[in-house]
Amino acid sequence: MFVAAFSEQEQRDLAEKLISHLSTYRHISDSYIIEFFSESLWDTLPVSWQDALEIKDRRYPSVWPLSLLALRTAAHALSFPHKAPGGHSQDTGAASSLLGHIFRKHVKPKKQHEIRQLGTLVKKLCDQANCKCVVDVGSGQGHLTRFLSFGLGLDVTGIEADPNLVSMATKFDRQLLLTLAKENQKSGNAQSLHSPRHVVGWVNPKASWDVFIQQLGVIATESDSIGATTGSIEKKQQVEELHLEPHSCQTKAEELQNALPTQKTAINTLDSVAQINNWVFPSGMTTEMLTCKTVPVNDCGAKQPGSFVLTGLHACGDLSSTLLCHFANCPHVQVITSVACCYMKISTKENPNPPGLFQPPFSSDTVADSCSEYGYPMSDWVRGLPGHQLSYKAREGACHALEDYLHHLREECGLLRTHCYRAILESIIRAERPDMRRPGVQTVRKAHALSFVEYACLAWPRVGLPADLPFDPVSVDAMLAHQGKVVAYFSLVLLLAPVVETLVLLDRMIFLQERGFQSKLIPLFDAAFSPRNLVLVAVKPKEAQS
Repeated sequence: MFVAAFSEQEQRDLAEKLISHLSTYRHISDSYIIEFFSESLWDTLPVSWQDALEIKDRRYPSVWPLSLLALRTAAHALSFPHKAPGGHSQDTGAASSLLGHIFRKHVKPKKQHEIRQLGTLVKKLCDQANCKCVVDVGSGQGHLTRFLSFGLGLDVTGIEADPNLVSMATKFDRQLLLTLAKENQKSGNAQSLHSPRHVVGWVNPKASWDVFIQQLGVIATESDSIGATTGSIEKKQQVEELHLEPHSCQTKAEELQNALPTQKTAINTLDSVAQINNWVFPSGMTTEMLTCKTVPVNDCGAKQPGSFVLTGLHACGDLSSTLLCHFANCPHVQVITSVACCYMKISTKENPNPPGLFQPPFSSDTVADSCSEYGYPMSDWVRGLPGHQLSYKAREGACHALEDYLHHLREECGLLRTHCYRAILESIIRAERPDMRRPGVQTVRKAHALSFVEYACLAWPRVGLPADLPFDPVSVDAMLAHQGKVVAYFSLVLLLAPVVETLVLLDRMIFLQERGFQSKLIPLFDAAFSPRNLVLVAVKPKEAQS
């Protein structure tokens, strides 16, 4: 199930090819479809492309020119595949039918699929590494942490910046525990439960790994109450020990030793990893797992925790790159499974504060020697290649659900009409307000089922214009007649989207390679459910202990 392993040179060669390809078609990947009319995007295409893509009656009017065929062929060849060999297997059941029902509660089908697939992979990695401790970063409402803890018996700490989401997570934990308690009373059987711990905290991408480790000791108050009221005595004592003073570095580090028990036995993958299923580690991967020894902390002279597996399900923007930095630098992170999303929120040198990027208040935890100053590029190799820059728009395009778009194309779905509507709207806005460019228009519900006049009346107030703003109906009808061209152009933009995503993920693989760590990409989820389905997995070799 793994993508074939790349040598260091193969990774570098692929990065050069990706950048060369994207540089050639940058004018397409960087364009905004809403500017189709206002910027005359169709006229930027070669005339031979225009002639070939002006589809009528579901047929191309002429044979595609070689240059257009080359674009399509290269885009497919250079992109990481999103389908696993042989397809995706069905989800396996939880530990019991009761837990299966509980895990489906509050969880949409897409998330159910993701937590089962990723949870199963994390459990396999934990078993092979002889490590029961997992840290789930960006844990949200705790769906993955509950599956790992209650369903798979792992010792899990979830860290989430939003206290409201943490509150929901602890609420759902209590509901699950109460349901299990009732079931135990009926059956007369006692179950040993591994309750998750929840941390309220923002993972600062500029902070060192030891600050991250210290964060894991600040357990949410509601989580304490769960352990105290519904967990075992041992769990209650463990949670109470983790209720730390926020400014006591020494106390944090010492008591974290209790939170994440030290693993003292190194595991040789030549013996153990070879036993794992082929879709987790191929036979060719002959490295050794890392189990970390307790080491002193320079700042406070206390002991640090043992090894753990670091995971993040759709860690947004810079969070996913930050986790890779912690994996590379922190001696206690043994394995990482990283599922990234929201590439447009990644910081770059050209755009260090992209829209949507969370900006916390100044923190004294910020360090100057952060392993990667920006979320992209992370690797020295990609950073040194001319033309490696990826615009906000290119990265935003890489987040689209291509499978949904392909379905709409095949079905000639009316939903595609909204692209043309928004482009016409932009053209009228530019004429009315030249200073207003690409204003945010909140989604108009069922826009495809509306006429343009109805759509415009709902959209104008959302950008501060009167609902009865006049416009030339003849001009609008002329633009509506080019809806097929809008769809064709946007298809070219999305054709390049997987190439952009591949470069972002390859850069992260090279970053790990430069630091001595091999990594693999798994198309773990069904792309029809979860478009961002590539999971980056890395395991530290034994020699990394020294």
